[in-house]
Amino acid sequence: MSTISIAAPVCVAPTGDICGEGAVWHAEHRAVYWNDINRFLIHRFTVADHAVRTWLFDEPVTALTLTNRPDTLAVVLGSGVILWEPETDKRHDFIFRFAEWPRVRLNDARADPSGALWIGSMRNNVNADGTGREAGGQDGKLFRLDPDGTLRICREQVGIANTLAWSPDRRRFYFGDSLANTIWSYDYHAAGGEISNERPFLQGLARGLPDGSTVDSEGYLWNCRFFGGSIVRVAPDGVIDRIVEMPLKNITTCTFGGADLKTLYVTTARAEAPPSDRLAGSLFAIETNIAGQTENQFQLSGKMR
Repeated sequence: MSTISIAAPVCVAPTGDICGEGAVWHAEHRAVYWNDINRFLIHRFTVADHAVRTWLFDEPVTALTLTNRPDTLAVVLGSGVILWEPETDKRHDFIFRFAEWPRVRLNDARADPSGALWIGSMRNNVNADGTGREAGGQDGKLFRLDPDGTLRICREQVGIANTLAWSPDRRRFYFGDSLANTIWSYDYHAAGGEISNERPFLQGLARGLPDGSTVDSEGYLWNCRFFGGSIVRVAPDGVIDRIVEMPLKNITTCTFGGADLKTLYVTTARAEAPPSDRLAGSLFAIETNIAGQTENQFQLSGKMR
């Protein structure tokens, strides 16, 4: 077991998100960005002054990722992907439109070490007014959007696509299906961005369902457990290293940030939370003595404006 220290979770932004998701650390802005899917919001928490700024969009915002343009984020919406400049709030045209919307929507997304954007989808569980409806089925897929705009389907028959993460040596990729209570491990081939050799990595854990994840610099996966009130740190061989208890039930995603990448920022949801979870939907920070990895960037091509 790794010798690490993990402090108690601290609420740093009580935003009351219905479904907070998509935490990403922006080193140049010294800030965490995240989104609330059901309220169509993007938030930014600036570490220096603990200030929160919020932007409203026209449809569900499901994930965020950095790009090779420091002033520009890729924003994953239910219906596709746009580019957005937070300092001016300039919103560019779609660089990808999702043909299955609104029956199916996009969900979790992350850039890979080679600069492609990986995106999962699921049966749409958000009405036009932001209220929820039932998910289910296996309508989801796993896509890879290459910098030249090419879209590839990498996996089908997914319930709720969650967890897109890579090992520090760029040889392993993790992907999960919340409804199947499973995270798989794959061989990742950085040169072509291909994955192969699917095998179960974390399956059937009786602590809620797997939501978003991140991988630290030692190659351990930190998986947020929706309905499970915890974050599970899993060794590369699939053995559970430890369970980090959270003070509420619905934990959605996490990322390492801060100047030394040793602060774990965690998003949560108040959807389906018990009344006793008064801080449900908040952003939390957990101080550790282990660093995460630098956020990958979606490498935009010249034609992506």
